Amino acid sequence: MTERVSLIRQPWVLKPMLERGFTSVRDCGGASLAMKEAVEEGVCIGPRLFIAGFALSQTGGHGDMRSSHDQSPCSCGAVSGISRIIDGTSECFRVARDELRQGADFIKIMGGGGISSAADKIENLQFSDEEIKAIVTAAKNNGTYVTSHSYTSQAIQQAIRQGVRGIEHGNLIDAETAMLMAETGTFLTPTLITHVMSKQLNFLPPVSAAKNDEVLQKGLEAIKVATEVGVTICFGTDLLGPLHFAQSKEFSVRSQVQKPAEILRSATVNAAKLLMRENELGQVKEGFLADFIVLERNPLDDITILDRSEENVLAVVKDGRVVSSRWTDVKVDIQSRP
Repeated sequence: MTERVSLIRQPWVLKPMLERGFTSVRDCGGASLAMKEAVEEGVCIGPRLFIAGFALSQTGGHGDMRSSHDQSPCSCGAVSGISRIIDGTSECFRVARDELRQGADFIKIMGGGGISSAADKIENLQFSDEEIKAIVTAAKNNGTYVTSHSYTSQAIQQAIRQGVRGIEHGNLIDAETAMLMAETGTFLTPTLITHVMSKQLNFLPPVSAAKNDEVLQKGLEAIKVATEVGVTICFGTDLLGPLHFAQSKEFSVRSQVQKPAEILRSATVNAAKLLMRENELGQVKEGFLADFIVLERNPLDDITILDRSEENVLAVVKDGRVVSSRWTDVKVDIQSRP
């Protein structure tokens, strides 16, 4: 999909997110500065965006979408899907700096193998210690952080040792690595609903479907292990393509191993800390941005009500303005500009 086509479609993804109650969204690869600014300027309606720009991947890594039979060259910094392909510390420095120049709020790296990429295995390590350190240094010099796509304990430990702040997925984590995350204050963002939906809808090709089954079975146990040792867990989905409609179903999936209050914290105060915005987001509190939702029922009694936002999210307020309402007496007071 070209960037032009993507930009045309994104408003139709963003507005439903806001209507589900998500007033801030962290995008780990794909959302552009143009779309972020369009939301900020009121050109289109959507949640506040915190973007990584393009994720960074090594050649043959999770972000390199070429098949094993594709022998076309892929020079350093080339775009492949939602990623830029880079190799060596000098390119890691240069491209990380370039993503920050282009408006990235943080940097996302592909620190291990993945599911949707056909040419790598989940257990593969990606990037050397020196390459990761270079990217982390570039981010820290710009006052921000790096988060890593990592499933295995080995990939997670490598990322932590080099100063990475967040781990995306983490489905194959063990107790020792979870303890290391807790001790270092590293954030974990599980994304289980993407595995559930990809399986239910047969969304993936066979080679990816087999990997999806493996991480789906172990993902819930990973959250349980991380919760028990005190890892700070955030809310995420990682939904592909047209699957964003299932965003809120992550609440129900997590309810199998977490308490409602823990899940709500993952989507509010914990997420705000990861964003480094804990002094203005994540709480209804004096001096904070006025973001909140009005619900039909109490999610502390049943967190799965958030799965059915069309029934239970009555109104959404962002920056003190009603941006979505199902109440006849409470009118929406913001519209996208022509």
